[in-house]
Amino acid sequence: MLQVGQPAPDFSLKTTTGTTFRLRDLRGRHVVLYFYPKDDTPGCTTQACTFRDQYEDFKDLGAEVVGVSSDSEKSHQKFTAKHNLPFELLADENGTVRKLYEVPRAMLGLLPGRVTFVIDKDGVIQYIFNSLTGATDHVSKTKEVLRGLPA
Repeated sequence: MLQVGQPAPDFSLKTTTGTTFRLRDLRGRHVVLYFYPKDDTPGCTTQACTFRDQYEDFKDLGAEVVGVSSDSEKSHQKFTAKHNLPFELLADENGTVRKLYEVPRAMLGLLPGRVTFVIDKDGVIQYIFNSLTGATDHVSKTKEVLRGLPA
């Protein structure tokens, strides 16, 4: 897996609005890039809604939240609308970005992993949290890290 201190690999993926997201376009802001298994599953919904409920805290810390899964743009659109998510979800349908970020599979390789990266405003990975079951811990731990980064 990637390591803290390494540059975050750049990538581009389609968003829920059909535009192209490029990580490099967020330089100058911190990024919370979270990989999750699947839209509308219990843990993933809890995680997304926790990020939603604390989204303003992330904005105040100078960070943008971005979610990535292998679900389609259409699935992301439904998930975003159903739960009123204020941040982008990216469709990594062929798993290219998941592979680029070396996100491991979980549960004996049966499920896509749940990993969150905190990327600083210079594009360097500052924190990596890997936990399939601690969906809300991804939110609290990344906020702690962001509080320690220069604005």
